[in-house]
Amino acid sequence: MEFSTWIEIDLDALESNIAEVRSRIQEGVGVILVVKADAYGHGAVEVARTAVESGVDMLGVATLHEGIELRQAGIDAPILILSPSMENETGAIVEYDLSCSVQSLAIGRALSRACVERRKKATVHVEVDTGMGRSGVLLEEAVPFVSAVAKLPEICLEGLFTHFPSSDDDPEFTETQVDSFLELLATLERKGLSVPLRHAANSGGVLGVPHSAESPFNMVRPGLMVYGLTPSPASGADASLRQVMSFKSRIAQIRELPAGHPVSYGRTWRTSSEMRMGVVPAGYGHGYSWRLSNKGEVLVRGKRAPVIGRVTMDVTLIDLRGVPDASVGDEVVLFGRQGEDEVSVDEVAQKVGTINYEVICGIGKRVTRVYVQSGRTIGLRTLTERRVVGRRHLPR
Repeated sequence: MEFSTWIEIDLDALESNIAEVRSRIQEGVGVILVVKADAYGHGAVEVARTAVESGVDMLGVATLHEGIELRQAGIDAPILILSPSMENETGAIVEYDLSCSVQSLAIGRALSRACVERRKKATVHVEVDTGMGRSGVLLEEAVPFVSAVAKLPEICLEGLFTHFPSSDDDPEFTETQVDSFLELLATLERKGLSVPLRHAANSGGVLGVPHSAESPFNMVRPGLMVYGLTPSPASGADASLRQVMSFKSRIAQIRELPAGHPVSYGRTWRTSSEMRMGVVPAGYGHGYSWRLSNKGEVLVRGKRAPVIGRVTMDVTLIDLRGVPDASVGDEVVLFGRQGEDEVSVDEVAQKVGTINYEVICGIGKRVTRVYVQSGRTIGLRTLTERRVVGRRHLPR
C-alpha cells in the first residue's frame, strides 16, 4: 500500500451488526440507519451502499449536503435529514428528493412553496420533544403543529418521531417518553390523523428499551451499534456486535536514543536509559488525540507499546523496549485488534476522557479509508480519489 496511515472498514462486521439490529426488533419494523458525520467517520457512501444491500429501509443524515452526497453517488434509497433545515435549503431538499424534519411552520411553508414551484411533492417527519430538550416541537404543542403540517400543499406527512437522551442509562425516564409519545399518537388518531411511520429507538433504545421497537412504533434509528459500539458499558452487554473500524499506521523510523534524552514538544518525557523509539506517522491531525500523550498504547507485532511524549499533529512516538524485534514498516494498530490483543475504541475514549462517538468521528479526511470484505480489500478512499480494488464498486 502506498499510504502510511489508514483505517480499515470491515464491511462483513457492518452487515453482521445490521443483522443484530434485525434480531432485536419485531418482524416488519423498518430500519433507518444513521450515516451522518460521514457515517461516524466510516465513509457515508460505502456504508450506505452496504446497508442498502443488507436491507436497510432508510438512511438518516444530519444535513442537506450529506443527503446530496449520497444522491450524487447514485443512492436512491429514502434519505431523511434528521437535524433542523434552513428555509434557504428547501429548494435543494425538493430537487434531490430528500425527506426532512420539520421543526417550525416557517420551514414547512417554505418547503411547501418549493414543492409548488417545482410541481413536486416532499415527505416530512415531525420531531416531538418528549424530554430530549434539543430540537423539535414541545409535546403540548404537537397536536396543532402536526395538524397544520398535514394541511400544507404538496407536503406528505410521512413520519413522527422523538429522541431518547438517556436510553442507555435511565430506562425509567425513557419509558415515560415512550408513554407520552404513545398518548400523542392516540390523540392524533382520534382527530383523524394517522402518521405512517413512527420511530423513537436509537442504539440505546434498540439495545435496552423493548417497547420503543414494538407496535405502534414501526421504525428504529440505530447508529452507533451498527458500527460495533454501544452508548455505554451498561447497554448492550448481551449484544453480538463487531467493531467495524480499525485505525492503523506503520513504523516510519526507529531511533536509538541515549539516556536522559527528551522526547517531543514540551520535553514532557525523557529516556531513563538507552532505548529504541518508533516514529509513527499519525497524530492529532489524523484524529489520534493529543490527550493520549504519555498515556496511550498501540499494538506492534501483537504487543503493547506505550506512547511517549506529546502526540504531535503528524507524528506519534512509541517506546519499543517491549517489542525488541520491531522494524521499520511494521503495522501499528492505534485502535483495533492485532494478534491476541485489542485496543478498543472504548479504551481510547476512556483515556482521552471522551465518548466513543467522538473517537471514531474524529478521524480526519487525510486518513485513507480501506474497505475490506471476506478478507479482501475491495476499495479505497483517499484525499484524491475513490478506487475500486475488488468486486464492489465505489462511487467516482
